[in-house]
Amino acid sequence: MKTEFSLLALASMVSGQLCVAQTNEPADDWKPASSNQQYPQVNSERRVRARAVAPQAQSVLLDLGGVKYPLAKGEDGAWIGVSQPQDEGFHYYQLVIDGAQVPDPGSLCFYGASRWGSGIEIPAKDQDFYALKNVPHGQLREVHYFSKSSNSTRRCFVYTPPDYDKDPNTRFPVLYLQHGMGEDETGWGNQGHANLIMDNLIADSKARPCIIVMENGGGMGGPRRGGPPGGAAPAGAPAGATNGAPAAGGRGGFGGGFNFNAFQQVLIDDLIPYIDTTYRTLADQPHRAMAGLSMGGMQTRVITLANLDKFSHIGIFSGGSIAPTNVTDMAAFRQKVKLVFVSYGSREVDPANRRGGASRGPFGGDPKANTEALKEAGINSHYYVSPLTAHEWQSWRRSLYQFAPLLFQD
Repeated sequence: MKTEFSLLALASMVSGQLCVAQTNEPADDWKPASSNQQYPQVNSERRVRARAVAPQAQSVLLDLGGVKYPLAKGEDGAWIGVSQPQDEGFHYYQLVIDGAQVPDPGSLCFYGASRWGSGIEIPAKDQDFYALKNVPHGQLREVHYFSKSSNSTRRCFVYTPPDYDKDPNTRFPVLYLQHGMGEDETGWGNQGHANLIMDNLIADSKARPCIIVMENGGGMGGPRRGGPPGGAAPAGAPAGATNGAPAAGGRGGFGGGFNFNAFQQVLIDDLIPYIDTTYRTLADQPHRAMAGLSMGGMQTRVITLANLDKFSHIGIFSGGSIAPTNVTDMAAFRQKVKLVFVSYGSREVDPANRRGGASRGPFGGDPKANTEALKEAGINSHYYVSPLTAHEWQSWRRSLYQFAPLLFQD
């Protein structure tokens, strides 16, 4: 371990892009992460220890959250190294072997940053709310349907609550739940554990059973070529990456960098009618919600404001907020919208909590102030901040956990 950290310190001094070495030795209580069988491992300090067998390599790095940690080569040809403490929850990572960015063959793969890559779970103190428990479970169904507006067969995932197949006469409200930029329709199931969150909430009688639909909102004329203005990373990218994020102003208050018209057409004209005719839904505006994280939150904001006759509950996770000035008819908005929920990670909204690559902040105005202004206008609006997390899945898991109990409370 001492040799490992000496090499880590030397490599850190050589390259300013690498992480500054830890001066104290990590706690020696390593356990394999839940996303793999052996490596990477996590200790009680939330540090990650990675290992890669590459005897012919000249350099191996662990790229975790946009920060690169050099690994040291042992006599057995295996490279090993340790990261700084990480935030609780899920993180994307990759190995960099002689400059080539590759997935870790010993870990499960997840779709994020517009690629299939490795992911690691850092145990969280509050992980019980998305744990797999001995409770009734719903189904996460992979569904294919034809979209006339895109002239293509598309895939979505549909969560049906535990009792869906027991009573053929019961109908359910629907939540359309969107992923972030660089991710796809697998995100909320694989990374977000949306089905387990809902199973546990329903078992505890904390949320009304509902259907959740997760579609792919990317790659449909979204970011303009070269990326939208701003400079922050997409939801699926490491926190230190720069791939463009919305700026304030412009169409929809996002600088004109995103155009969600194609996805909106698929959602409104194809997906909603398909879900309403295929599943036992309560097919009306009061029982239909939309929410999303990052880019999915921006899509939610734009699409719901343009279709108040379709959606009554709105959830925006790290994707901006709604100010009274964004509402053209407050009386109609007050009548039709039953809930506006806005959330961020504390490292996004509080500069004092930021560290490392977690430099992204809110956009489109102060989300807390906007939420309070809606409340003063008579809207049922809520603002939530996830403690000690950034633009990452733990913020959005917690957001769904807070959002779902507020849905469809007639």
